[in-house]
Amino acid sequence: MKTITRQTGNRQHNPPHPGEVISGLWLEPLGLSVTDAAAALGVSRKTLSKIVNGGGAVTPEMAVRLELAFGTSAQSWLGHQAAYDLWHVDQRRKTLTREVRPVDMAGAA
Repeated sequence: MKTITRQTGNRQHNPPHPGEVISGLWLEPLGLSVTDAAAALGVSRKTLSKIVNGGGAVTPEMAVRLELAFGTSAQSWLGHQAAYDLWHVDQRRKTLTREVRPVDMAGAA
């Protein structure tokens, strides 16, 4: 039997983009440039720069690369990305509420 939980309401704070976390917790303290970090991650400078500047997302592959390079779990990187994405979608909740029709669960069985 599945348990369905629903969370309603807006999340209270705007979580940082994962790129801010990469920059603030890894690049700056370690004195790494985006070019150096990109080389360590095995990606192009453009790819990492896009993430660090908030224009790109941490994909599952990038999460594993970050785990291998910095020793933090891939799950934590995906968690940062999910929290950021969900917060931004949640800001459009009123619009989505007008577009989405709840499913009648009693009639679905």
